[in-house]
Order: sequence, then C-alpha cells, then structure tokens
Amino acid sequence: MATLPPDPFEPGGMARFGARLRSGEITAEAATAAYLARIEILDCRLGAYEHVAAEAALAAARGIDRQLAGGEDHGPLMGVPVALKDLIATEGMPTTAGSNVDVADVIGTEGSFVKALRQAGCVILGKLKTVEFARGAAGVNRVRGTPWNPWDSGVHRIPGGSSSGSAVAMAAGLSAFTVGTDTGGSVRGPAAFCGVFGLKSTIGTWSIDGIFPNSPTFDTIGPLTRSAADAACVFSALTGRPVPPSPSLDGLRLGKPRNHFFDNLDGDVERCMATAIAALQGAGTEIVPIEVPEVAEREEILQVICATECVAAFGRDSFLANQDIMDPVTVARTAPGLDVPAERYIRVLGHHHELCRIFDERLRDLDGWITPTTSMVAPTVAEVTDVEAGLVLEARLGLNTHPASFFGLCATTTPINALESSLPVGLQIVCRGGEDAKALSIALALEDLFGLPPRPPLDGFL
Repeated sequence: MATLPPDPFEPGGMARFGARLRSGEITAEAATAAYLARIEILDCRLGAYEHVAAEAALAAARGIDRQLAGGEDHGPLMGVPVALKDLIATEGMPTTAGSNVDVADVIGTEGSFVKALRQAGCVILGKLKTVEFARGAAGVNRVRGTPWNPWDSGVHRIPGGSSSGSAVAMAAGLSAFTVGTDTGGSVRGPAAFCGVFGLKSTIGTWSIDGIFPNSPTFDTIGPLTRSAADAACVFSALTGRPVPPSPSLDGLRLGKPRNHFFDNLDGDVERCMATAIAALQGAGTEIVPIEVPEVAEREEILQVICATECVAAFGRDSFLANQDIMDPVTVARTAPGLDVPAERYIRVLGHHHELCRIFDERLRDLDGWITPTTSMVAPTVAEVTDVEAGLVLEARLGLNTHPASFFGLCATTTPINALESSLPVGLQIVCRGGEDAKALSIALALEDLFGLPPRPPLDGFL
C-alpha cells in the first residue's frame, strides 16, 4: 500500500498554513509537492483531474517562495495550491469543457478570475473534470469519464455535477481549495454529495470571461473548500470584501419553506436536517415557516433561458453537427434550446427579472432561508447508466439548488452528515443577492455549532 503524504492544510486550513508559510515551517514548493504526490497516488482511482500541470506548478511555487523570502507578500492566498474546473481557460493548459468537441474558440483565453488567482499568489495545480459543457447535476460524463465519489471506495457513487472533479479533489485532499462554476447548482450539489463546503456567489461577483458560457444569465464562479472559514478567506482575498465574524445564533431568523424544498427527502437527509434545525432552535435561532410558490417556474427558466443560451454560445450548426460525439444526456438537456422562439426567450427573461424582485422582497425581513441542498445522498452511477434514468435524476437533483441560481440569490452548502448519516448531506443557506459575505458569516456560525465536517475514509483507494 502506498504511503499517502499528509494534506499540508490539515489541520487548521488556510489560516494555519499562512502562519506556517511565513514562519518558514513550510514552503509553497513543499505544499505543492505534497498535493502532487497525493494526486499521483489517489487520482488513478478517483479520476478528479483532467490535466495535472506538475512542472508548471512546482516552478510557480518556487517563484512564490523566492518572492516571500524577498519580502513580497501577496496576502492570504499566497502559496496556496488550487485546481480549476476544466471549463475555465488557463494559460498553458488544455480546456476541454468535458467534451471531445473542440470549443476553445467559444471559451477564449485566460480570464480575469484566473489572473486574480495568480496575482494573489496561488499555485495552479491543474484542471478538474466536469460534466460536458456543465450540462448536468449528477456529475456523470459518458465522454471523458466520471470521477469517483471518495466516500465509498467499494461502489462508484455520483460525485454531483457539473463541478464533479472540483468536489472530489477537495474532499480527497488533492488541492487546498478548488474552483467550480454554478449555473443551477453545479457548486452546491457536488459539494453536498462529496461532503465539502461550497459557495454559490451572486451573479456578477466575479467576471465569467474565459469560461465556457453554459448560460451567461446565470453562470457564476464559486470556491469549494474544506470549511466555511477557508471559503471566507478565498472570498475576501479575491473580492476585497471582508466577511463579518460569525453572528450569534440567538436571534438569527431563518425562513423554512413549507413547499418544495423539504418534499420527498431521503431518510438520511430528513434526519440530518431535523437534527440541525433542532440544534439551531436550541441555540436561539428563530425558524420562520414561509411559502415560496414561485419555485414552480424554475423548469421553464431552465428550458428556455439556460438551454437557449447554451445553444447560442455553442453555435446552432456546430451543436447539430457534433451531437453524435457528445454525451446523450448533454444533448437531451440542451436540445430544447434549438426551438425556442425569440419572443418567448425575451418574455421569460423579462419575467425572470420580476421573479428576482419578488424573491428579494421575500428575504427582506429574514437573515436567510434554510433548506437541504439536495433531497438525497449520492446514488450509484449504475442507477443512471441509461439516458432516461439520467434525465429523471437530473430533474430531481436541481430542485433545491435552482431557485437560488434562477432568482438572483446567493447560497452556501455546509456538510452536516456527522449528525445522522454515513454519506454526505448538505445544509443550504440562501441569502439575498449581494449578501455573499452575510451568507458566509452565517455558515461560520453553523460551523461553530456543528464543528468541522469529517473527512472521507481514503484507505480503500490506496
């Protein structure tokens, strides 16, 4: 059995690593080498990485160490190894968008977010697998491979999508943090299924230039991290916005939807949520029953805006010409966008703006909403081998994540499986658009209450 090097960010996360780096106890090169060794040992089974840039990462890390030795300090992300979803253009690395279809011209060159990571002193380890064109919530990719959820070495369970590799790599300790994108749940779903923390940022928080445009109306960038504290560090470093300290749970007001979000929950999810809500109430949090009837409109928005924009970005003729080499679920979920009349697209887009206003009003007197991130724990890949089963699962997986995406909100997912489940379960906090720092602050309070999440048992992958 191979000896797995310790994760250089365990324990203590980014804050402790930063202190160790600046005291000389560890170097950026040593941390990068440790992650590259972990990738070499584990990723042959997990399949989280599409591309590993080992030489470039080590060279960048050595450069960071020289800068730090010379008195140049870029801040809290200096020397921190990161890996990016393979939807994001990165200089010197291929970008496949999870497909065998060449879409480099659609994605373009390295964008402002990756440049900001470099300026902050991050070391880019490589690119992480994604569902083809980010068009799926299960994380299954029949074209370039499906990463293995690290919580079950004996059975191949779905990792969640579309940021599948981002969640698997984070859960298995193959990067200090990872970057995904979230259009309808593609950060939160994988984070929930793999037992890590995820932030779905407000639309426009970070520019999406240099990223495959799944749906520019809704596309957002989001970090996946081992903790809310690490996510707060990433958010603050890359936006310049401080995250407030965790608030007192005594007096916090969280809305709990009566409809939709708590329907048809798996037993593990139901038990974990009940235990979590009881603990919050015991700490003084007010749980306010609310109705959210507008969530019923999510399906039309998905079909009309998202599918149409993906076809437009890809190019109608190119989409039709390349269907035979694409994942059939990708084709089935995107094809409805081929036949949407312009007047219907404009009407639904206008209605979307009105729904954003309605949801903003619904949250005005609350600190946020509390819901399960997904209604189930990760099913097996074998359960979604055929296209029909895949489409049925896709419809269920987005039920709780779509609303925050489609109605202009931000959200976090916190692992709570330590409460009542052997497989990961996510608790979602939804806040008003632009309140990302507040959502992270509430997540810090949840972390104080529930403790850090457990890590998956990795011995079965060695």
